[in-house]
Amino acid sequence: MIYANLIANELVLTSRQVNNTIQLLVDGATVPFISRYRKEKTDALDEIQITEIKERYEKLLEIEARKKTILAAIEKQEKLTSELQERIANCWDMVALEDIYLPYKQKKRTRAEIAKEKGLEPLAKIIMMQRDNALAVRLRSFVNGVVATEEDALKGARDIIAEWINESESARNAVRTVFASKAEIVSRVVKGKETEGDKYADYFAFSEPLNRCSSHRLLAMRRGEAEGFLKITIQPDEELCLERLNRIFVKANNDAAEQVAIAVEDAYKRLLKPSIETEFSAKSKDRADTEAIRVFAENLRQLLLASPLGQKRVLGIDPGFRTGCKVVCLDEQGNLLHNETIFPHPPQNEMAQAIRKMQKLVEMYKIQAIAIGNGTAGRETEFFAQKIRYDRKVQIFSVSESGASIYSASKIAREEFPEYDVTVRGAVSIGRRLMDPLAELVKIEPKSIGVGQYQHDVDQNRLKKTLDQTVESVVNTVGVNLNTASKHLLVYVSGLGAQLAQNIVDYRAENGAFSSRFDLLKVPRMGAKSFEQCAGFLRIAGAENPLDNSAVHPECYAVVERMAKDLNCSVEDLMHDATLRSKIVLEKYVTETVGLHTLKDIISELEKPGRDPRTIIKVFEFDSSVKKIEDLQVGQVLPGIVTNVTNFGAFVDIGIKENGLVHVSNISDNFVKDPAEVVHLHQHVKVRVLDVDLQRKRIQLSMKGL
Repeated sequence: MIYANLIANELVLTSRQVNNTIQLLVDGATVPFISRYRKEKTDALDEIQITEIKERYEKLLEIEARKKTILAAIEKQEKLTSELQERIANCWDMVALEDIYLPYKQKKRTRAEIAKEKGLEPLAKIIMMQRDNALAVRLRSFVNGVVATEEDALKGARDIIAEWINESESARNAVRTVFASKAEIVSRVVKGKETEGDKYADYFAFSEPLNRCSSHRLLAMRRGEAEGFLKITIQPDEELCLERLNRIFVKANNDAAEQVAIAVEDAYKRLLKPSIETEFSAKSKDRADTEAIRVFAENLRQLLLASPLGQKRVLGIDPGFRTGCKVVCLDEQGNLLHNETIFPHPPQNEMAQAIRKMQKLVEMYKIQAIAIGNGTAGRETEFFAQKIRYDRKVQIFSVSESGASIYSASKIAREEFPEYDVTVRGAVSIGRRLMDPLAELVKIEPKSIGVGQYQHDVDQNRLKKTLDQTVESVVNTVGVNLNTASKHLLVYVSGLGAQLAQNIVDYRAENGAFSSRFDLLKVPRMGAKSFEQCAGFLRIAGAENPLDNSAVHPECYAVVERMAKDLNCSVEDLMHDATLRSKIVLEKYVTETVGLHTLKDIISELEKPGRDPRTIIKVFEFDSSVKKIEDLQVGQVLPGIVTNVTNFGAFVDIGIKENGLVHVSNISDNFVKDPAEVVHLHQHVKVRVLDVDLQRKRIQLSMKGL
C-alpha cells in the first residue's frame, strides 16, 4: 500500500485507483486490457495513466532492491544504526539514497584514505571544529616519521576534510541547486576537427542555460561529442557554488577556518563538481531521451493508425530507374498473384511496352488501386501510372517506403516469400501497406520505420520498450481479425506472445477459420488468463454470435443477452436498432463486477460494432510543375504531406527528393509549443516556400496563413 500512496501523491490520483491498477498488473493484466475492460477497478484511467503507474511501480521496486543491497553493505561494515536504517527505509529517491550511502561506499584508495593511514584524522577533526586558535601548536604533535612536515600534516588533514565535504548531503544539494538554476551547457569544437565536423558548425562555440536546452540540440551536441568533433561541458556559477559551500562549512575567522576554506575549494573542484556534472549530464541526457522517445512514439502511433485502403485488389510498384520498376499484383487478402519488371524510365525508356503491361495487368487481375513507393523514381513512376488509360477506375497512391528495405531483407520476408528476391518482397510490402499499414508495419522493428530523430542516440532499451508499447496499444485499439491476422500482428495482441500467436496460426491452418471466440480455448497453451486478456481484442467477421465481431468482451455476453431478452429481441436486433437501444436502462444491469463504465462502453460498441478507428484514405497529388529542388521559387504555395514531426517543427514532402522543414515558429499564426498538437503524420497540408539553399539542399517552408 505504501507504493500506491507514493504513486497516488505523485500522479494526483486516488490510492484506490493506483492500488487496484498495481494489483491487476501484478496478476498479469496488460495495459490495454486494464484501460478497456477494468474501468470499474481504476475509475476509468486511460492507457497513459496506467503506463505511468506501471513505470513508477517498477522504479519503486528498483529502489527497494537497491535499499536491500545498501543495507546489507553497511551492516557488513557493522555501521548500521537504527536511525540510519530508518532513513534508508523512508527514502524513495535514488539520488538521495546514493547520497546517504556515499560515506559507507567502498572506494579505491583515495588521498583521504592515505591521510587517515598516517593518523591525520584527529587533526582533521580539530580543524573542522574551528575552535582552536593555537593550530600551529597542535600541528607539531602530528609531525613524525610518517608525516615529514607541518605542511604535509595540513595537506593530509585537508584531504580528509575535502572527502567529508564531498560526502555531505547538504554540500551536494547546495551544488545541485546551483547546477539546476545556473549551469550552462558549453560546446566547443575539438581543435583540428573544424573541416571534418562541419555539420556540427552550429555547436563549435555554443553555450546555453542547461535548463533551457531543447532535447534535439542536446542530442545533436552529444552525437557530435561521440563522433569526436565536439567537447561538451556543463559549467555552473563556480563563485556561487563556493560561496554556498563556505556558508555551510566555514564557521569562524581563524587559522583552522582558513584551512577549511582551502579544503572547500579543493573538494568542489576535485570531487563535487565532476561528480555533480556527471549527474546532471546523465539527467539532461535522460530528459532529452524522454522527449525524443515521446516524439518518436507519437509519430509511430500516427503512422500505424494511417488510413487503410481495405481489402481491395492492389498493384504494388517498387520504382527504380536502371533496374526498372518491380510490379506485383495482390488479391484482396494481400496474397501475391503475379510479379514482373517494367522499364518506363531511362536508360531503357521502354515506355510503350510498360504502358501495355500495366493495362494488361490491371485488366487481368481486376486491380482496384495502385500503390507506388515514394523512394527513388517514385515521383516519375507516379506520373507514368497516372497517364495510362485503364479499363476501369483505378486509384493511384504514393506509399511511404520507410523500412521496406529492412522488411524485404528480413527473416520474416524470407519466410513469407522464400522463392522471391528482395525487390519482389519490397513491392509486395508497398502494396500491402496501402491495404493495411498496421498489419504490414508490425513486421518491421519499430525504430527502423524512420519517423524519429536521433533514434540511434537515445537509450536503446527505453526506446524499444516504449515503441513496443506503442505498437501494442495501437494494435489493441484497432482490433485484430482472428482469421486473417499474421503471427506478427497477433504477437502484439494483449495476453498473447510469440508462442501463442504461432499456435493460433497453426490451429487455424489445421482446423480452418475460427467460428467463435470460445474456440480460442482449444488452442494449445491458451489458458483462462490468456483468453481473458486477448479475447476482447480479436474479431471474427461473420461469426454466429455477432458480438464476436465487436469489442464487447465475452465475459459480458450474458449482460447483452439479458438486455435483448428483456426487450424481447435478439442481440443482432439490438445492434441494428437504435430505438431498441434507447429503451435500455443501464442502471438495471449494474452488478458487483459490471458497472456503468462498462455498460456505457457496451452500448457504444453495439452502435458501431468492430468500428475501425482509422480514417478513410484519400488520394493526394503533388504539384506537377515541381520535380526537383531547382524548380522551387520563394513564395510558391504547394501541396505537401507531413512525413515527420519533431519538437522543433515538421518535415513535409512536396514531391521532390528533399523534404522541406516547417519550423515550429512557422506552423501557425498562433504560438505553437508542441508541433504534434497542430500537425500529424501523413497530414495533407499547404505550404509556402520561404527559402531554398541549393548548396546544402535545405528547404524552409511555412504554413502560416494557409
